Amino acid sequence: MNAKAAAIGIVVADMSVSIEFYQHFGLSFTGADSPHGHAEADLGNGLSLLLDTEDSIQSFTSGWTKSSGSPRTTVCFQFDTPQDVDAKFGELMLAGYHGMRGPWDAPWGQRYASVIDPDGSGVDLFAQL
Repeated sequence: MNAKAAAIGIVVADMSVSIEFYQHFGLSFTGADSPHGHAEADLGNGLSLLLDTEDSIQSFTSGWTKSSGSPRTTVCFQFDTPQDVDAKFGELMLAGYHGMRGPWDAPWGQRYASVIDPDGSGVDLFAQL
């Protein structure tokens, strides 16, 4: 039996707010107007980003509760240049989002930055140095 990663799912409080955040990364969502509280964006290479509202998750997952604290999982976006990382981080800060760590040169050879999406999920930005 083989398993293939196909999607990353994020639970969101407000679908439109979350879609607006992820559109900063060029993502286009389908199903955003669905009454089921589910939207999807193609990440390329057969991988999708799935957004589901808290109400939707609670409707089929008994006992689900919202987590708190620092993110335990991050969605990472790769950029062509270190300058692109700096520019995207600046764009997100100007748009009012929360930066966990501003751009820096990581010892593993990448320009790296970390932000938090509107629901507290981690989003990392990186490019090869």
